[in-house]
This record gives sequence, structure tokens and C-alpha cells, in this order.
Amino acid sequence: MPRLAAQQPDRVFKSAQPREKAYLLTDGQGLALRIQPNGSKSWLFRYRRPITRKETFIGLGRYPDVSLAEARVKASRFRNKLHDGIDPGEERITNLREQRLRSFEAVAAAWLEFKRKGWASETHRKAEYVVNEYLIPKLRGKPIASLGTPDAAAALTFVAASSSNLAEKARQYLGGIIRYAIQQGLREDGRNLSLTGVLAPYTKGHIPAITKESGIGPLAHAIANYESDVTRCALTLTMLTAQRPGTIVGARWEDVDLEAAEWHIPAEQMKTKHAHIVPLPSQAIAMLVSLKEKTGSGDYLFPALSKQKTPHLHRDSLSKALRAMGFQGEHAAHGFRGMLRTVGRERLNIDIDVLEAQLAHAKKGDVQKAYDRTTFNEQRRLVMQAWADRIDKMREMCNNLLSRHRSTSDEIHKR
Repeated sequence: MPRLAAQQPDRVFKSAQPREKAYLLTDGQGLALRIQPNGSKSWLFRYRRPITRKETFIGLGRYPDVSLAEARVKASRFRNKLHDGIDPGEERITNLREQRLRSFEAVAAAWLEFKRKGWASETHRKAEYVVNEYLIPKLRGKPIASLGTPDAAAALTFVAASSSNLAEKARQYLGGIIRYAIQQGLREDGRNLSLTGVLAPYTKGHIPAITKESGIGPLAHAIANYESDVTRCALTLTMLTAQRPGTIVGARWEDVDLEAAEWHIPAEQMKTKHAHIVPLPSQAIAMLVSLKEKTGSGDYLFPALSKQKTPHLHRDSLSKALRAMGFQGEHAAHGFRGMLRTVGRERLNIDIDVLEAQLAHAKKGDVQKAYDRTTFNEQRRLVMQAWADRIDKMREMCNNLLSRHRSTSDEIHKR
């Protein structure tokens, strides 16, 4: 029987010097110290796999961070596992894989996928954005089973520093992820987080929207002169149809019927989970015919701009453009819906039910949800054409005022 290597005193490992190539100093029974040419030292446990008998090794940590005594204890535990027929290397890989599957980011991803089936695409996009951009960076690697309120509260405080609205959403999503983990047996039953009062009270305000006719002309003029073709057309379609920004940027050519002058939005893209028909006024058709020459070879009406990771134009591009045009705090991308509802009702006398149908608002009350299937397609076709014509009129009035102002300024300058 071969003689086993004797254990070495700590001074041998401490004084070991680097060589041109890496080498090992053994301590017996599988434990060895590897010394790299750059002088770094790390413990290894060498053994033969129980079934294949192939030699392999497991890292035990850097020396002297892991002392000789600690390395010997770890090596002894692995030898005991081998005695019981357990491969310690395979067990470690399995444990690491299990830890990853039970980490916050893994469970959050599973929760998002679980919710995808019941959510509209825009609702899912918002949740995915908040979870991936705000929660995961702060909670990455945390075991879902032991995630505590202090860690969660710190993550929410981080979100609140950027946006109170997003922080409130993040709190809702975090609660949903924890409930999902409990339901899946990944966290002790009833072990919820105590997040009440973590965030300062949030008062939801109205979405900025131009609701006076005098403001429509300057807005339409600014959009018509915006430099980016794709963003300009997306804003124009939003203004002419009053659909949600997320639905606009995700519009596909296969859902647009230019001959019938209709845009058929699939149910999965709608917040209400019902398919929606949007009548397209002649101004929208003319714009889309021109746009199709540029983007018609792709799936989406509005392809992503450079450096955007989304498959289509990012909805934030609409908000960014409105801010760049000077409408921050005055009109948001979602504000076109409020603009139609207010101005359309007050100035064009559009029936409220027709407006609600155009905006695709969910029916209120169980009875309405169950029995009211009215869509007012023909009425909406007429009123949305009137709406587009009204916008044209307001824009032309603005153009004329600006032209007169420029002419007056030129005359004064000549004098």
C-alpha cells in the first residue's frame, strides 16, 4: 500500500515561493496548496469521482484567507461524503444551481413569465422594466427564502429616489413576487414582507395634457416639425387616434389595413384584453402610406432607434420628444387621450360613449362587462375624421400666426 503524504506545518505553505510554472504543495489526504507564478495561493481538494474514478479537484478558497486548519476541516468533510458515495463536486454544482434558481432574480423572472399570460403586453412591459432596472440590481443574489424587510425597504428607497410613482409600482411588484415564492414553496408560508409605511405617501396626480383648443395648434405644429421621422410619425398617430403610447410603439404592419382604413389591435396588446378596432382618418392613412416605404420591410411601424434594445421604438422616446419640444409638465405622451376626451366632448360634442369606445376604456360594473359589447365603429370613424380635421385647422392657424410674426419681425429688422 502506498505511503500517504504527511501533513505539513503552516510555515511550509506560508514560505512557499512562486516559480515559473504553477505547482502544488501537498498536505496529505487530498489537500494541497497551489502556488501561481504571480504568487497567489489557493487550497485544492483532489479526489477521484465515485463512479468514473476520474481524478478532479474542488477549490477551497484562497490562502491565507482560508487558514490551513480551515482547509483541513473542509477537506475532511469532503472525504466523509466520498465515504458515503457522494461526489462533493457534483453536490456543490447542484447546490449552486439550486441557489441560483431560488435567488431573487430567478424567482422574479419566473413571476414575470407567470404573469405574462394574464397581463396586457404594456402592463407586462412596465413590470418587467421596474423589476429589471430597479429591483434586481439591488436584490441580486439574495435568497428568496430569507429576503428580509430591511433589504426590500432599501431597494424601494432606491427606486423612490428616481420616481415616487415607480416606487409604488415596485412595492406592488415586490409583494407579488414574494406571494408567488410562497405559493411555489420557495419561501415559508405566511412569511410576507412588512412594507407598509416604507414609502412616503404618494398622491397620484393627473397626467399632463393640453385640454384647451388654443394649445393644440402649437403642439401639432411642433410635432409636424420634429426631426426624427419615426418618432414624429408615432406621435402623430398617437395624436390622431388617442391610443395608449405603449400600444402605438408596438403597432405591427400586419394589423394595419390601409385599404379599409383600420388598425386591428390584438387582444393581448390591449389593457382590457379585448381586441380593438381603431378607425384611421385620411391624415393617418397618408402618413402611414409614406411611412411604409421606409419601415414596411420590418414587423413594426416604428422600428427602434439606434442604441435602443427594444424590437420597436421605445415608448419613452415619445415622452423624451415632447420634453425636447418644450412640453414638459404641460403635455405627456399619455395626455393625447385626455386631450381627445376633453376637447372632443366640449368642442366637437362627441358622445361620451363613443369617446370611451375610442379610448378602449374598460366597462364599469359587472353588468356592463358581461353584456355591453357596443363599439360604435361607424360613429367613431366619423368623429375621428372630424378630430383629425380639427387638429389640421388648429395647426394651420398656428402656422399662419407664426408666418405673420416672422414677416413683422423681418419688416422691423429691415427698418
